[in-house]
Amino acid sequence: MSEDKKAEIRPRAMNRLVNKLTKEMLWIYILRLLQERPHYGYEIKQLVTERFGFSPATVSGYAIIYRLIKDGLIDEQRKSDSPRKYYEITEKGRLAMREAKEFLSTMMDMVFDITK
Repeated sequence: MSEDKKAEIRPRAMNRLVNKLTKEMLWIYILRLLQERPHYGYEIKQLVTERFGFSPATVSGYAIIYRLIKDGLIDEQRKSDSPRKYYEITEKGRLAMREAKEFLSTMMDMVFDITK
């Protein structure tokens, strides 16, 4: 079933949750990909769609990338044999991912009774 069809039949609250945890949290997905290796912008958009099942707007992806650079979570680099800009995660970005994982895990335990 397509994501549009699912969105039509599920409650609006669930659609808001999906949007909050995907498109509005795009920075986490970008950092996750950059934990593996450096990527260029359009490649990041494609990988988000393939790996995580949602398609962020191109403009949104670049806006988040620039914010991540500004915040020191990723660095921009150029390879001498390519005109593309590649992005790589910094140590500060790795720390942010660990903190995000811990926060989300704690929230999941508090909201959902996972152990029972």
